[in-house]
Amino acid sequence: MQRITVFIPYTNSPESNDLIKTFLYEPMVEKIVLLSEKDHKNGYDTIVTRSISSSDTINSVIKKVNTDYFIFVNKQTKIELNQFAVERFLDFAKSYDASLVYSDFYEIKSDLREEHPVQDYQLGSIRDGFDFGAILLFSTKKIRSALKKHGSLGKFNFAGLYDLRLKLSSETLTSKNSYPIIRIPEFLYTLVETDVRKSGEKLFDYVDPKNWQVQLEMENAATKFLQSIKAFLKPKFQKVPKESFDYPVEASVIIPVRNRVNTIENAIESVVNQKTYFSFNCIVVDNHSTDGTTEKLKQLAEKFSNLIHIIPQRKDLGIGGCWNEAIISQFCGKYSVQLDSDDLYSNEKTLQKIVDAFNDDEFAAVIGTYQMVNFDLKEIPPGVIDHKEWTRNNGRNNALRINGLGAPRAYRTSILREVRFPNVSYGEDYAVCLEISRKYEIGRIYEPIYLCRRWEGNTDSQLSITAQNKHNHYKDTIRTKEILARIKFNT
Repeated sequence: MQRITVFIPYTNSPESNDLIKTFLYEPMVEKIVLLSEKDHKNGYDTIVTRSISSSDTINSVIKKVNTDYFIFVNKQTKIELNQFAVERFLDFAKSYDASLVYSDFYEIKSDLREEHPVQDYQLGSIRDGFDFGAILLFSTKKIRSALKKHGSLGKFNFAGLYDLRLKLSSETLTSKNSYPIIRIPEFLYTLVETDVRKSGEKLFDYVDPKNWQVQLEMENAATKFLQSIKAFLKPKFQKVPKESFDYPVEASVIIPVRNRVNTIENAIESVVNQKTYFSFNCIVVDNHSTDGTTEKLKQLAEKFSNLIHIIPQRKDLGIGGCWNEAIISQFCGKYSVQLDSDDLYSNEKTLQKIVDAFNDDEFAAVIGTYQMVNFDLKEIPPGVIDHKEWTRNNGRNNALRINGLGAPRAYRTSILREVRFPNVSYGEDYAVCLEISRKYEIGRIYEPIYLCRRWEGNTDSQLSITAQNKHNHYKDTIRTKEILARIKFNT
């Protein structure tokens, strides 16, 4: 019988002791090792550590394990294994010759048991927040081989586990008969979920100041990964092509909209009230609204001469498709500037500051800083989102690790017309910015110039697990595409 070692976080809490009981009587478990801040002298081997995801901890785990496979539990919570769960993990690991295996699971929230499917892993699944669940089964042999091939773990207090799985995923580019990271699409265990916040409340955890050191380590690990697979981009940028087109105005603010009758007027007024030294217009692409938005826009178009109201002929457009309608229209200016239909510019100088940023340097795009507010425009946590993790030297590489680049986003229309948006309603801006940044430099404005409203009408405020997975899978796919494109770009 195949035997395994299990490593679990331990604090001598009821949850910790329940975790021990979970694995104690599993016939395939040879040994349980505790990961704890101190040795509790309770008869179990202990790795003393302050962080279960540090490099020192992971190295100690690899050194200590004597079985071919081991389970690493990354959450301290109550877990119940489903029927033959450990056997199923091992079966998949052997059949796929895998380095890392994880599975779907059930979770208990507020005493309700719900399914929690996770995603399949791709080359582009390099965001450090990828959801593996609580139980990860590793091949000891595969880990040692990967570390020998790709180098030892970096010196990380928080990113050791992240660094390890990136090294394992490197084999995706070369493996033919093995699969480095495999998801089992079966619900193999049940856990009690301790983070019960809505999806919209978790989006900005990575910009929390208390997580800054963690993010720096994650960036370091991700950068080394991109360098190892030849996808890293040095801070050398192509020059923006000279303009060869006469635009009707200098800048166009583009607002795709569908059914935002309660917010669209405020958004448009924040545009037409801009004070600039150049001509501009506002192009609203009305995606066949049914709630009175269309009628409202017709009234506003009569009131504001620089408001262009477009209703596309097509009825299969997402947000990205609406953007394409705007940028290929005869009304579009030299610069295309984003404003969502339920957001506002923070003051009347926003548009001028964006165009000034373009004129200060040869940027293909400029991204600003926004402030989180509620529907009544009162600031809410986490406040200002400035994306200061972006640097000229490494911003476009680190962009592959995080899930967004900020707002408002503005582009040179000539470049947008070449790149074009994917016709989707989530991640379309991320896809475009990644592709642009492969060749050109993106500028940043680090002062708040945009008000981002968070309310129950936001499309990502209360997403189901299935919807979150769909969104994250799409962004991982975009990242995979971009990583492969950058590898080719570097050859």
